[in-house]
Amino acid sequence: MIVDCGVYRSGRREGHTELADAAETAAAGGGFAWIGLHDPSMDEIDAVAAEFGFHELLVEDVCKAHQRAKFEHYADDVSFVVLKTARYAGPDSVAIGEIQVVLGPNFVVTVRHGDATPLKPVRQRLEAQPDLLARGPAAVLYGVADQLVDDYAPVIQELELDVDEAEQSVFSDARENPAERIFGLKRQVLDLLRNVLPVVDVLDDLQEPDAAHPELHAYFRDVADHLRRVIGRAELVRDLLTDALNANLAQVSVRQNDDMRTISGWAALIAAPTLLAGIWGMNFTHMPELDWWVGYPVALGLMALVVVVLYRRFRQSGWL
Repeated sequence: MIVDCGVYRSGRREGHTELADAAETAAAGGGFAWIGLHDPSMDEIDAVAAEFGFHELLVEDVCKAHQRAKFEHYADDVSFVVLKTARYAGPDSVAIGEIQVVLGPNFVVTVRHGDATPLKPVRQRLEAQPDLLARGPAAVLYGVADQLVDDYAPVIQELELDVDEAEQSVFSDARENPAERIFGLKRQVLDLLRNVLPVVDVLDDLQEPDAAHPELHAYFRDVADHLRRVIGRAELVRDLLTDALNANLAQVSVRQNDDMRTISGWAALIAAPTLLAGIWGMNFTHMPELDWWVGYPVALGLMALVVVVLYRRFRQSGWL
């Protein structure tokens, strides 16, 4: 659907404009049109493409969702940018969305696919900065990129809290195995990095001389620096999860060793009287102690004594 359509001159909006008049109105006064789309239908994409003369390959790109972040040039000074959004969707879960931006000499088209960040706050913030918006369609791209990178930070913060909980469960006394949760968290972080890392290249490309208004290069550089810091935090979270998996494996091995020691201790306690009983259970002819009138209680007492001694030694050594 077409969410919004406005024309801007000297950084100020001139009210709502119909799509059919957007290109002509913007070009006539030296301004530009900003059209916002959200999960557009094919008819809506065709209408926008016809209004601004999109290349057929550009139309094909706009129709595709779930693309890798990229920056491409087309004829007539038209550029196509794909950016990725991220939102913390709940415990141990990150939702990835996509925003496409088509830039032309006198227009900018933003296309949101799926669970992407709403752009109304971006439009409002830019409209409150006419000096910035006066620098053309690339200023809209800067505003969108800046908002998306700002939105990454809360996602990393929530993931850090999830990692802290997972780490605590590794060393807790509860007999639970957090490996599945840790592995799931790591998959989420890797998916986030896989989608976000290419955005750095896009922001670097936008600092090239012919990519955007020269005065905007510093803005894109600032966003790129912010994104690199966010990526550094995400990579740290990934490394912490790797360490947590290794620590969990070590804890499992320690618990298994403890279990084996306990089993071995109880087996020894059972084996000692069994051995003694087995000796006296052999039916040899010459076993004088069998004729001893205190032989039976002495045998039982010896079994009990051996068991008590072994039990105390195992308790002292931590086996039981």
